[in-house]
Amino acid sequence: MDEALPFTTPAAVSTTAAVASTTAVPVNPPGPKVLAEGTFVSQEHPTRGTARILEQDGTRVLRLENFSTSDGPDVHVWLSATPAAADWHAYDDIRYVPLGDLKATDGNQNYPIPADADLTDIRSTVIWCDRFNVAFGSAPLVLG
Repeated sequence: MDEALPFTTPAAVSTTAAVASTTAVPVNPPGPKVLAEGTFVSQEHPTRGTARILEQDGTRVLRLENFSTSDGPDVHVWLSATPAAADWHAYDDIRYVPLGDLKATDGNQNYPIPADADLTDIRSTVIWCDRFNVAFGSAPLVLG
């Protein structure tokens, strides 16, 4: 008695191989591009972490990573044309791009950068206290 054994014909093997080779392999989209980054230096208050300007699909954000600073009144995040570690009273004397209130004193956080913001002369990220007109800390940024 002949038993029917499962088998694959050479034609079936080549067809299966052809289908497998033409099936698209999913590709992960590329991650955000780092446009600039710098490490925070303390000024009026101890401040640490990294600031990065990232871009993906035409959208830019400022990303603070491993960030920590002191709590204070009326604290904001700016991109500034003033270099990092400058006299902390100087940051509001020349051009800056306000990104909003500081979200938290510790941790990773993102701040959207307005689409129409001109970043050509931006040289730093600043954690700025409006009430006392001082920089808590700043990070140098060199845009390529």
